[in-house]
Amino acid sequence: MSAMTDSRKADTVFQQTFDAMRKDPGVILFTALQWIPERSSLRRLFTSHPADYPVGGEKTVEISPGWLGTVIQDKEPFLAADLNALREVFADSELIQRLGCGAVINVPVLDEDRNVVGVLAMLDAEGRYTQESVEAAVAVVTRNLTGLTEAFAAHPTEVHGKDTI
Repeated sequence: MSAMTDSRKADTVFQQTFDAMRKDPGVILFTALQWIPERSSLRRLFTSHPADYPVGGEKTVEISPGWLGTVIQDKEPFLAADLNALREVFADSELIQRLGCGAVINVPVLDEDRNVVGVLAMLDAEGRYTQESVEAAVAVVTRNLTGLTEAFAAHPTEVHGKDTI
């Protein structure tokens, strides 16, 4: 399968996951972020808001250590139910707020070896998410796990060679 076909298939999986998340737990802003351990960064592969959060954008460790510990090291979902909690973790909280969001759920996507390959971010209005919302988001990820791990794998994380000319 060509890289273009893989990439298109990946976008379809991310779109289907976004559609499922819109139903439950609900979402205004959705992004699929690929974890790149070599750089401790997250690269955006899919977004519901490309003008505000373009595909290909990377977040390095402007991410808080608490978030990294929960989502990447402990491989657990993260919930910030209100703006104060969100501000503690994300440098772009002003943009998030302008989009009508004030709560976030992040769910790590694990491959068969339990390595984090990506993180799904769901954002909605402040106070909209509860522990039940986190469970609903995890259920969507679980139902779509094979497709999601393949979608993240369709995007290489290594930088392949540099031009020497």
